[in-house]
Amino acid sequence: MLKDGHECTTPLPEFLFEAHALLAKSEDCLNHLLLIRNDEEAINCLLVSLQRLAQIAMRHAISPLSEFSLHIHGLLKRTAHPLDLNESTLDALKSCLTLMAWQLELIDPNNGQLNLDDSEQVMLIEELAEQVAQNCTCTYPSCRH
Repeated sequence: MLKDGHECTTPLPEFLFEAHALLAKSEDCLNHLLLIRNDEEAINCLLVSLQRLAQIAMRHAISPLSEFSLHIHGLLKRTAHPLDLNESTLDALKSCLTLMAWQLELIDPNNGQLNLDDSEQVMLIEELAEQVAQNCTCTYPSCRH
């Protein structure tokens, strides 16, 4: 099936099922991190879930969801480990995942379209980036101390 020039490998209902499962897994990882901050296994699980969600959203040409997930993944991935996920960073991450859940609900089940204003995404990415930059121990120029 072609959609906007992209090959869709799974039908939309299967995509939505998989996307919800990956988002739930991401939320489980976040909940684990709220209990055991900076747990490397939970961070890796979260990164894999976000990357997989971005990939399947991209295959279905749902770019707002794909790009949002990739931005979050990128912010968490670029820092040197151990990543210091303090309470403010985890709160910002939780807000991102909450918006992602709303976006999944807003995908038109008939045509797969997700039409939205990306201003909330931009605001949440900026907030998460600021929190990560304040708490990261990386050497990248994008990390401010």
